[in-house]
Amino acid sequence: MRYGIFSDTHANIEALTEVMKAFERESIDRYVCIGDTVGYGASPNECCDIVREKTAFTILGNHDAAVSGRMDYSYYYDAARNALDAHSKQITSVNMDWLKSLPYEMREEGVTFCHGSPVNLEEFEYIFSSEQAARCHEIWDDLSTVTFIGHSHLCKSFALTRTEVFEVVADKFELRPEHRYIISVGSVGQPRDYDPRASYTIYDTATKVFEFKRVEYDIDAAAQKIFKSDLERNFGNRLFLGV
Repeated sequence: MRYGIFSDTHANIEALTEVMKAFERESIDRYVCIGDTVGYGASPNECCDIVREKTAFTILGNHDAAVSGRMDYSYYYDAARNALDAHSKQITSVNMDWLKSLPYEMREEGVTFCHGSPVNLEEFEYIFSSEQAARCHEIWDDLSTVTFIGHSHLCKSFALTRTEVFEVVADKFELRPEHRYIISVGSVGQPRDYDPRASYTIYDTATKVFEFKRVEYDIDAAAQKIFKSDLERNFGNRLFLGV
């Protein structure tokens, strides 16, 4: 099985369109989205429509949960909260029902998919450091061989033994059977690792090979839509920098 795995599109239709084109060249068997299709960007419905159509399943992200009324986001900073309020008004009834139905976690083929840390699924905790990944030792016996997450907007991989955590510094690698892996798949629509290209990933369950990939997209077009809306301008400015 060749999985095409992506996350954190954040209403960026220009980035999502190019990612889907790139996936079409990769002989993907099954598409999985790990959440946050909405929030920040200017095209929430267009992105929801594509993700609903293309994916075998999609995981609930924190922005999805906020827009669909499944979590309290009153503590978010003003610009993010305003974007979520705007998206909740724009979303069609079909897409709203879809967001309300999304699961916190899915497991298949010895793989777990969730938006944040698998330790507390409904808390949407971040994992972007070895120290944070080490908390997964608490649920070692429940961990799949590999757990794919999003949320941080960073491309990060961690290999765990029962006692240690190692960051895997490679864009492509084969999983070792004696380890458990936590892999953060980056962001389609709002990368934050100083690489503005859209991120997507591929995992082959037969070969146990995982790969990070990037694709360029029309950043200016995505940003201009934000500038012409009531959304915070910085949501568009940061696209050029990948922060």
